[in-house]
Amino acid sequence: MRAVHLLLWVALPYAAIAIFLAGHVWRYRTDQYGWTTRSTQLLESRWLKWGSPLFHLGALAAIGGHVLGILVPESWTSKVGISEDAYHALSATAGTIAGVACAAGLLILVYRRMASPRVRVTTTRMDIAAYILLIVVIGLGLGETIGKNVFGGGYDYRSTVGVWFRSIVFFHPEPDAMVGAPVLYQLHAAAAWLILAVWPFSRLVHAWSIPLQYIGRPYILYRRRWAPAPRRR
Repeated sequence: MRAVHLLLWVALPYAAIAIFLAGHVWRYRTDQYGWTTRSTQLLESRWLKWGSPLFHLGALAAIGGHVLGILVPESWTSKVGISEDAYHALSATAGTIAGVACAAGLLILVYRRMASPRVRVTTTRMDIAAYILLIVVIGLGLGETIGKNVFGGGYDYRSTVGVWFRSIVFFHPEPDAMVGAPVLYQLHAAAAWLILAVWPFSRLVHAWSIPLQYIGRPYILYRRRWAPAPRRR
């Protein structure tokens, strides 16, 4: 079992990070024209206008919650006056809202891709793999938040998952910290690393193509190429 724990909680994270970094470099050097969302808005926009904002806003909120909950130790929040009960209530409430929004948006996008023939033909195998992993990760995350923290009495994941994740980030892995976490949390973490490995080979790369230059870009002036013909009296 020790070898399995090392494989899951040491080898898998570092392998996923290596593939994530090297994959983006490879993709940018070999497929810049494919570095896009392959938008299908012109093919179908009725469902997209609901699913896309729900998914993206929910995902951003969920990622922000993970950063605060896993990277910030419990001792730091205690020093600023946030008790464990207050943190638990805030985490459960915000996590449920973000998770439900993200899940609803993803289900709408998946339904749209399956129900619209014109959108369905643009779906690649890598898109299908990314969708499946997203469904698994978001579903497990909702199970943790709602099942464990809302109706299950709560679980202090910062003492296990948080310790393990920070040990990976700072290159002194502690796999034993993750072994003590519930199976639901272990599956969620493993699936998240798989998404990281798939990321550079899917349309998820568009997350790094934020057009920040548009903020300071001057207005575009449209002028006639030819002077208009004089009007007849």
